[in-house]
Amino acid sequence: MSKPKPNPAQLQFAKQLRTNLTECERLLWRRLRNRQLSGFKFRRQHPLPPYVLDFYCAELMLVVELDGGQHYDEAGLEKDRLRTDYLQRKGLGVLRFSNLDVLQNLDGVLAEILRWSEARSPHPSPLPKGEREPG
Repeated sequence: MSKPKPNPAQLQFAKQLRTNLTECERLLWRRLRNRQLSGFKFRRQHPLPPYVLDFYCAELMLVVELDGGQHYDEAGLEKDRLRTDYLQRKGLGVLRFSNLDVLQNLDGVLAEILRWSEARSPHPSPLPKGEREPG
């Protein structure tokens, strides 16, 4: 993925967002940080111009976005669609969860991220031709 460099203003904005997490972002971050989810490293408020991603795992090329109420009107849905399309064109997977999902079913949110990551993780290559698995 070619990665545009964030400008100083965007870096400052991301830093400010990391300092002022929403309650839902804080709840999810407590469970993603320090490689707690299957050893995957997540970053919070990661700048990827022109956006700042809520959570990002470079190893999986996965973006996790949390959507508050402003995301569910017509304008918000369109902005999210454009953002998701842009990220997917960059080769990233995008999972979106509502703030309500995080508040009411954090374990379910984590299970979905884990399901996605297991499906996306590289699998061991097949055995060389002529070799068979034991048994």
